[in-house]
Amino acid sequence: MKLKNRLIISFFIITIVPVLIFSTLMLTIRSLVQDAAERQIITNEFVHAVKNYMDDSGKFNELVVSFCIAELIILILTAVIMIVWIYRGIAPQLKTLKAAANNVKEGNLDFSVASTGKDEMSELCNAFEDMRVRLKNNAKDRLEDEAEQRALISNIAHDLKTPITAIKGYAEGMLDGVADTPEKREKYIRTIYNKANEMNTLINELTLYSNIDTNKIPYNFQKLNLHAYFSDCIEELGMDLENQHIRLDYANFVDPDVLIIADPEQLGRIIHNIVSNSVKYMRADVASKIAITIKDVGDFVQVEIADNGKGIATRDLPYVFDRFYRADTSRNSAAGGSGIGLSIVKKIVEDHGGKIWVTSKENEGTTMYFVIRKYTEVAYE
Repeated sequence: MKLKNRLIISFFIITIVPVLIFSTLMLTIRSLVQDAAERQIITNEFVHAVKNYMDDSGKFNELVVSFCIAELIILILTAVIMIVWIYRGIAPQLKTLKAAANNVKEGNLDFSVASTGKDEMSELCNAFEDMRVRLKNNAKDRLEDEAEQRALISNIAHDLKTPITAIKGYAEGMLDGVADTPEKREKYIRTIYNKANEMNTLINELTLYSNIDTNKIPYNFQKLNLHAYFSDCIEELGMDLENQHIRLDYANFVDPDVLIIADPEQLGRIIHNIVSNSVKYMRADVASKIAITIKDVGDFVQVEIADNGKGIATRDLPYVFDRFYRADTSRNSAAGGSGIGLSIVKKIVEDHGGKIWVTSKENEGTTMYFVIRKYTEVAYE
């Protein structure tokens, strides 16, 4: 039943029923008093007074009618005022909610039903507004996720073409006999191997990206001796960079006994991703160099990875950790990649309780900073 019909029925109940009850009650009292007087149940004085009044039935009936009319008018006015007040307080908000529900049904979430009132209908409107905002945010997030997925597929597909084309070219060269000396064959095979490694890196990034999106990175946190861990890491990096004719400088200013809590594999991924990013954007006109410095900064250790590469423009610095953002819009093969390497680094650092930031100057180089909390017995007991 509609609210309007309910209010009309309530109006008649409020106005008619009390009058009927009052009339019935007065007639019943009259009958009871007459009966009591006849049976001498009440005092003679009261009997005579009531009987005299009751005997004048016309006067009594006139009083009852007058009282009923007065009561009916008062009740009608009261009911009208109450019903109008209630209806005006509820109906407009119900219409607003109905229009809002139709908008949601049609997929339109660009409206507002927020209310500043303190009544239940205002609370209902505000709850609906909260739902609308959440639905709109979810829709926006879903569109962004779909756009990111498309960008990821496009980036991976684009970047896989380069190594695949190179592998095919060198393999065909070997099949056609172009590599007719042991040196050429070794060069071709090494190139094929390196390109296969590039493909493997891209696929690993894709897998890790999927895990990041679902918060399923398989962390294995351990107590690590900072000096021992970075000594091994620098030794491995040094060999790779030496083969690419890049100098690696390393300095550790932290106490040899300092421990950190970290996942050794994921911490290694942070360092390798940052270094790989530096290698992609090295300058050809200077001797390439990467410097890794570790400092003690109170409750944290700070790792700095600096290069003397092309650098990053000031306008691009706020976005370097965004997914798929690349300052190199040309996407040339020398600076390939999925565009999610630094976003992965940021996620892993934050999951370790640290933070990461960057400074850079064009044609001078870039420095990446990240901090990892030290291990202390008090903090981890």
